[in-house]
Amino acid sequence: MTKRNALTLILTLALSAIAAAQSPAISPTERSSALAAGRAFGLEARTLDLETFGDRRFTGRSGVLVAEGDSWFDYPRADVLKMLQRQHDYTVESVAQYGHTLDSMAYDRNQLAGLAGQLKSLRDRGITPKAILISAGGNDIAGPELGVMLNNSRSGLGQLNSIIAGELVYRRFQVAMITLLSAVTELGKLNFDRRIPILIHGYDYPVPDGRGFLGGFWILPGPWLKPSFALKGDPLAPNSAAQHQIVLNGLIDDFNKMLEAIPKIDGLEHVRYVRLVGTLSSSPGNYTSDWGNELHPTPNGFKRVAEKFHEVIARLP
Repeated sequence: MTKRNALTLILTLALSAIAAAQSPAISPTERSSALAAGRAFGLEARTLDLETFGDRRFTGRSGVLVAEGDSWFDYPRADVLKMLQRQHDYTVESVAQYGHTLDSMAYDRNQLAGLAGQLKSLRDRGITPKAILISAGGNDIAGPELGVMLNNSRSGLGQLNSIIAGELVYRRFQVAMITLLSAVTELGKLNFDRRIPILIHGYDYPVPDGRGFLGGFWILPGPWLKPSFALKGDPLAPNSAAQHQIVLNGLIDDFNKMLEAIPKIDGLEHVRYVRLVGTLSSSPGNYTSDWGNELHPTPNGFKRVAEKFHEVIARLP
């Protein structure tokens, strides 16, 4: 064995040892701490100055939903919430705003206070929501954050840094999601004396094609995916687009797997996971009919996503 091969073997073994030692799974103690922190945040949010929501008529025959989230719940022309109202006749009370991150939803006291205000307003009018919808995580993965999880394509390490990605998805994001859901659960119990069903959703596979909002020109938002791949490799290399799609699909699969396990946690059994894989096309020939840009569906795509939410809501007790 040459000296160079020996060094390569040692480096490979060292990286494997690090990966094994730094298992991304959170411990039972960390899970309990996140649940406890969420309950405390929920109690705190109830005591903050709450935004006042005026009287409004509730005309949706399918029931009232409350929502917190990001641009999938707050997007021009069409989003999940707009489609639930238009296509399925729900009334939706929302504090969602484009740009919200999972991190800010979980730990920003002012954001949680907005949701607390919505729930208190409903309680004061004698209205119990059918479910609380949460959309979170997309902004924590896309944009510059994606670049942190990528190795340079010329490093020989593989495009996705599995150690960093695993740490983010299975530890940081999972703890933040548990904390957020625990806080929302507490707010439901404080206002309605019971656990209100909570819906969280995964993602289908977006295509990193460089399209932003209305093309992403000048000051318009986006693109959010392709620039990170371009920064960490040669976008003109043979099969680079296909390789980028494989890497992104794997990251989405990990994020979905983390979310799907949430309802199995003691204390979060009332949470429902909305599975979206297979809902939107990522096929080269027709994906633009479902994806308006790298992160957001078209109106037709949002309609399909809203149908998946409706199917889960319809099965609630």
